[in-house]
Amino acid sequence: MNRVARWARKFGVARAVCLVLLFALIPLRLADPRPLAELRVRTFDLFQVLWPREQTSHPVVIVDIDEESLKEIGQWPWPRTTVADLVTKITDLGAVAIGFDIVFAEPDRMSPSIAERSFRGIDAETRAKLDSLPSNDDVLAQAIRNSHVVVGEFGSRRAEPWSKTEQTLRGGFAILGPDPTGFLYTVPGLQRNVPQIEEAAAGRGSFSIDPEKDGIIRRVPMIMMAQGTPVPSLTMEMLRVVAQATAILVRANETGVQSVEVHGFVVPTDKNGQIWVHFNKTDRNRYVSAKDILQGHVPADRLRGRLVLIGTSATGLLDSKTTPLDPLIPGVEVHAQILESVLTKSTLANPGFAIGAELVLAVLLGIGVIIAAPMLSPTVNVVFGALLIAGLIGFSLYLFAEHNLLIDFTYPLISSWLIYLVLTFVNYFREQKQRQQIRSAFGYYLSPHMVEQLARSPEKLVLGGEERRMTILFSDVRGFTTISEHYKDDPQGLTRLMNRFLTPLTNAIIERKGTIDKYIGDAIMAFWNAPVDDAEQEANACEAALQMLERAETLNGELKSEAEGNGGEYMPLRIGIGLNTGPCVVGNMGSDFRFNYSVLGDTVNLASRLESRTKDYRLQVVIGSRTAEIAKDRFAVMEIDLILVKGKKQPEAVFTVLGRAEVNQDPRCAELRDLNAQMLARFRKQDWDGALESIQRCRKCSNGFDVAGLYDMYEERIAAYRAHPPGPDWDGVYEAESK
Repeated sequence: MNRVARWARKFGVARAVCLVLLFALIPLRLADPRPLAELRVRTFDLFQVLWPREQTSHPVVIVDIDEESLKEIGQWPWPRTTVADLVTKITDLGAVAIGFDIVFAEPDRMSPSIAERSFRGIDAETRAKLDSLPSNDDVLAQAIRNSHVVVGEFGSRRAEPWSKTEQTLRGGFAILGPDPTGFLYTVPGLQRNVPQIEEAAAGRGSFSIDPEKDGIIRRVPMIMMAQGTPVPSLTMEMLRVVAQATAILVRANETGVQSVEVHGFVVPTDKNGQIWVHFNKTDRNRYVSAKDILQGHVPADRLRGRLVLIGTSATGLLDSKTTPLDPLIPGVEVHAQILESVLTKSTLANPGFAIGAELVLAVLLGIGVIIAAPMLSPTVNVVFGALLIAGLIGFSLYLFAEHNLLIDFTYPLISSWLIYLVLTFVNYFREQKQRQQIRSAFGYYLSPHMVEQLARSPEKLVLGGEERRMTILFSDVRGFTTISEHYKDDPQGLTRLMNRFLTPLTNAIIERKGTIDKYIGDAIMAFWNAPVDDAEQEANACEAALQMLERAETLNGELKSEAEGNGGEYMPLRIGIGLNTGPCVVGNMGSDFRFNYSVLGDTVNLASRLESRTKDYRLQVVIGSRTAEIAKDRFAVMEIDLILVKGKKQPEAVFTVLGRAEVNQDPRCAELRDLNAQMLARFRKQDWDGALESIQRCRKCSNGFDVAGLYDMYEERIAAYRAHPPGPDWDGVYEAESK
């Protein structure tokens, strides 16, 4: 069977699952759930951050009712006669058209006929003269009538009925295609200007800007529905007035709006008639202070031939927006940037074919992944995936930067990634099955760490070794010969006893990340820091030793209860444990036909010697100096001797473990260590009387510490040295005569 046939058999189910997944993802894109939509718009935000719209000219000027203007002229709202002066001066400076990012919804309270009602003590003649003066709204209306002005409106919750005059004033719309009103952004009502201002204006448009759910302005309606009537945006109406068009053309199809147009200006929109605003960073060069206009401080050519928007950047007037590029800009600048992008033909488009292109691309990529990924190595898959990601991102960025197109790469990327993930999981489960076979074969003979190592890397089942710093443990049962003799007629009983005994001890080692090297009769050999790295090998080994002692005591309690219950003889099981840390060689040792994962080295030999010395010291745990040096911060360790074991040329300071960290904090432990150190110092100076006196003091404070046997041994050793002095040049090292 060739490779392709083998692949088809192995991955047939996976391919079917992935094909189902691929086509199941298509309706997900069509439904466009919020997380997917939000990821897409965030991606488009990133495009704008990387390539903001290039500012080649300033065809739009913002006349800013800024803080300085409010300080100079007075708080807002200004008398509409002042606003009329502002409109007149802007027109005189050559502005092509003026748009108000402001609504004059109520009559001006500063109009003479309204203001005089609040005056006291004026005579009837004066009151009549004030009443005869034109209202401020009429003055502003006349200024608007003498200019090309588009007044602003905004969407509201309350609908005010249209008057016949207002319906007549509304600019027309020409629909090319199906009726798109069902797709348009809709508001219940429209807040309009006072009638005389509405009637005087050359156009009327909405300046409503609603942020998306994350508070960022990305899209602005160019046409909306209010009170059942289509209403243009402020910017679209200004373009209509400039183009001297009688109607705005709306192109639509079954999927919604495609674009909004007037003579010479085409504004691509989304299906809801909203423009994707092509932003650049806020620019103070767009702004002219209203104060400077009114006071005549503006150069003659500053507004000539430009579109002018009147709005505010004053903080107190609460017209601030967030864009993908700026955390806070005046709302009027959003309209200015829309006009700039239309006038400079740099509008963004998310065309109707975009979703179809994304779906086709996702299907092609998905099929490619289904076919190729299982046949390629992991490295090639990673490289292929990286190239795929880079290609998708690069292509989308190219379309944005060069053609102002918004094409989303996230959906094809996510769909192909999900398909690859499914294939990866299928492969993972297959490998897990192979690993389980290895675990079943070796789980009874090797530590779980070793089994996992072999399961992940079967190639490790070869001869060889590596040098590591390791901690070695040896343990042995005291008086095992006597116990064996007791079971001489019941060898199976002895086997059951040892299995019952060695199991909890083994678990204590394995639970602390140890590896069982071998069982030698009643003895256990184990090690740490192989095959898996263990940065706390010394502490884990010491903790395992203490747990072994505790579990041995628990078993002894059970054996005693059983002996008392059946009238048998109670024979407690006592162990000695030796620990040592140092360099070792670890790996698969043996022949080409049979080998074991084991450890060799002088460190191993010394650990074995230390276990043997527990009998002499009459202690349960003896550890080497390198183990003690690391473990001393987490365990109560105490030096017990300076010994030269058989076969060694250098002496080794040896220690015992008195307990865990809480014992280390016990003042009695500190006192015992100090007295013990004093005893050792006197002993090594051959101050036998002083050493014996220190031993007695040690005995008095050693209650709770199992060290009585140690001081029995030292009393015996002192008696032997009294009989046979070691000589004046003795360095305090005890030479062990046996292994």
